[in-house]
Amino acid sequence: MEIKPFTKYLAELFGTFVLVLVGCGSAVIAGGNIGFLGIAFAFGISVLVMVYTIGPISGCHINPAITISMFVIGKINAKDTLFYVIFQIIGAIIAAGILYIIANGHEGYSVTVNGLGQNGYGIHSPGNYSMISGIVAEVVFTAIFLFVILGSTHKNAPSGFAGIAIGLSLFLIHIVVIPITGTSVNPARSIGPALFVGGDALAQLWVFIVAPIVGGIIGAIKWKIFFGKE
Repeated sequence: MEIKPFTKYLAELFGTFVLVLVGCGSAVIAGGNIGFLGIAFAFGISVLVMVYTIGPISGCHINPAITISMFVIGKINAKDTLFYVIFQIIGAIIAAGILYIIANGHEGYSVTVNGLGQNGYGIHSPGNYSMISGIVAEVVFTAIFLFVILGSTHKNAPSGFAGIAIGLSLFLIHIVVIPITGTSVNPARSIGPALFVGGDALAQLWVFIVAPIVGGIIGAIKWKIFFGKE
């Protein structure tokens, strides 16, 4: 049975919503208890679960960098690309808004001080890494992420294991990149929290839109050239 386009778009909204709510929520609400490793696990498992939940419906991009990269190499059409990205961003904004409401229920919470799991560099980097470090990390690790996605979903890959490979790769990426930028590799994941935090989070947002998209395109094109000619 053919899946209607709007159903796919809603699936992308829901998947991105879950990713941002659980991933950023783990940082804001539980970060002091679970640390970077726990936050990385929350992001990775969120994607793994969503791959098996909405993957059969929309392909489970839940990330504009993935969708745009798939368009560049001809795996998705222009209309679906546009609406996937729009609905992914909407899902991220809704998740950030709900997380903001929940976090505000704690007496000691301040969005200015505690944030919403937004990304940043310089003084807003968890490890005080520079903008250049942040850009390089986001480009390189998003490219790696696209390699994993395309490889694990290839027709010759073992069937049914793509979600595990994709989720675990995002977990590994977060382990390395959280101290640098808080880890984006996903413009929608960055846009949602930044809109509520404002200030420098919005001023620095361009890095977490541009760098993951560039990295994703590089990764997808390299895969296409070297491994995906068929």
